[in-house]
Amino acid sequence: MNSRIIFFDTTLRDGEQSPGVSLNIKQKIEIGRALVELGIDVIEAGFPVTSPGDFEAVKTIAKEVKGATIAALARANKKDIEVAWEAIKYAERPRIHTFIATSDIHLKYKLKKTREEVLQLAKEAVSFAKTLCPDVEFSAEDATRSDREYLAKVVLEVVKAGANTINIPDTVGYTVPQEYYELIRFLVENLKKAGYDEALEKGEIRLSVHCHNDLGLAVANSLSAILAGATQVEGTINGIGERAGNAALEEIIMTLKTRTDFFKEKLGYEPEVKINTRLIVPVSQLVSKHTGMYVQPNKAIVGANAFAHESGIHQHGVLCERTTYEIIDPKEIGWTGSAIILGKHSGRHAISFKLESLGWKLPKELLDQVFERYRSEVKDILRKVDDAYLEGIVLDLLLENEYRYKLVSSQVISVLSGSLKPIAQVEIEDKKLGKRVSVGLGIGPIDAAYKAVAEALGYTFNNEESKKALKLLDFHIDALSGGTSAEGVCGVILEDEGGIRSAGLGKDGDIVIASLKALIKALNRLEAYIEKGEILKKEFAKGN
Repeated sequence: MNSRIIFFDTTLRDGEQSPGVSLNIKQKIEIGRALVELGIDVIEAGFPVTSPGDFEAVKTIAKEVKGATIAALARANKKDIEVAWEAIKYAERPRIHTFIATSDIHLKYKLKKTREEVLQLAKEAVSFAKTLCPDVEFSAEDATRSDREYLAKVVLEVVKAGANTINIPDTVGYTVPQEYYELIRFLVENLKKAGYDEALEKGEIRLSVHCHNDLGLAVANSLSAILAGATQVEGTINGIGERAGNAALEEIIMTLKTRTDFFKEKLGYEPEVKINTRLIVPVSQLVSKHTGMYVQPNKAIVGANAFAHESGIHQHGVLCERTTYEIIDPKEIGWTGSAIILGKHSGRHAISFKLESLGWKLPKELLDQVFERYRSEVKDILRKVDDAYLEGIVLDLLLENEYRYKLVSSQVISVLSGSLKPIAQVEIEDKKLGKRVSVGLGIGPIDAAYKAVAEALGYTFNNEESKKALKLLDFHIDALSGGTSAEGVCGVILEDEGGIRSAGLGKDGDIVIASLKALIKALNRLEAYIEKGEILKKEFAKGN
């Protein structure tokens, strides 16, 4: 059996059919070239007959994207096929991909044709496409809801007509793995009985699968089909596509790579996967950026949390030996490594690891104090703890909370409507310069209060030019309990022009006061780190 698995990517065609996605030609070419570098064998560039714009996009990709077969989709009629060929004939390796539905529900309600009429159209389409292009793929749309015997007849006839690849789509995500396995196995056996054993062995004829994810089974069904004898698998990057999307190619690739032992045992040979897996994450992020379809954090392989650990038990295990909780080395697919996330469930091992990665080599006694402060002040408040909060705790302990700024008093006036703006007045004690009083106007009471603090201490926020310009990287407010008398907690993360970050939490029944407390704490920690942070790190590194 030919061991090579052909990967057919339809991100630029089926993926672009995702609601709200519209790629321009420049973006398509960039994605196409990235797919070639990844090692994708076939790139379906589009459906040329649908519009002049799609025709030009496919034509441009065919001319400019080299190193892969470029396919164009066409319905089973002469005009579609001619237009598809005109678009892709410039490719190094062109492919015409023609299709027609074979399920009775499609024949009755969409095509309004008999089985014999559809069979004839399929044969004629493949025969005509073959006169233009040596590489022809035929898809039996809605194959998994088609009558098996009729589907097998269509498959044999299109092979006789010259189809090199026969695709058996699960167009509406209807099938389940065992059922799909049996269908593909049935079709393979029918091809062998018809005398196509050698062609299948050599890969001259391939059965392909194209699964949709309506029941969340697209990847499982695709893998089941490979076990049954399919040697081409179709899908998209990140699993994007119509409705619930397509099979995610990155998941199929990494399953085949990770569980080679299983597939080798079941198939009798090792499936050959010629993919540069280290480019999986970069390509995923490129597709996400251009489509605007952001990857859910818990998505397999390419989700932000795929290799992130917050549980103390898991963190301890991964820090001792990565394979205790990771079956894939994240570096092998383009991540920088495992992510130890500080949160509600993190333990001492994670705190120690994080601090050391930030340059803090603390003695056990001080580390215990940091952990206790973390447990009591941070972990039950923040869902995810930024490194800057952890460093802030270290500075609090080392400097015994002796900081430069202290909020003495504040007054904030909100405005319901009209031309007036909210106004805030703050009084801050600066240990170096004495008491500072300032006023700020803003679009809301917190904005006004922050501008008053900035004015008093000589800072500016975000895009304003200043020697003491700061970026407000994160600002959030939460309630610690229910009801109108709930205490509010505000979290703030700042960054100065040198890239130094600091964070602060503030609690109060008044959310404006909580916000001011958080800001002052973050500013104090920033000043302390600039003055003493690196010095203290070096001292602890020496064992002091």
